[in-house]
Amino acid sequence: MRNLLILAAAGGLMVAPAFADTLNGTISDSKCGAKHEAATEADAKCAASCMKHGAEAVLVTDGKVLKIAADSKEKVADLVGKKVTITGSVNDGVVTVEEGKAAE
Repeated sequence: MRNLLILAAAGGLMVAPAFADTLNGTISDSKCGAKHEAATEADAKCAASCMKHGAEAVLVTDGKVLKIAADSKEKVADLVGKKVTITGSVNDGVVTVEEGKAAE
């Protein structure tokens, strides 16, 4: 019985990464964070400027500022300052992006 439980638990771990979260929010910069949540034209310009000067892309969603994983940064580069829908996973405050697109 114990072996069956271990096998079932291991099988569950293999399936878990297949499920992705859908997150809605705004791509901002790490310097200003939630300040650009409204995604106005001025917000987009400021976020782009901050990123030119070394700030990192972040996702602002549900009042939280989440980091974007290093291997996902290119997937959101064109979305800075925009409202977005992100498909991916969140682990310890870091979003790994499978797909990012401007919100409709």
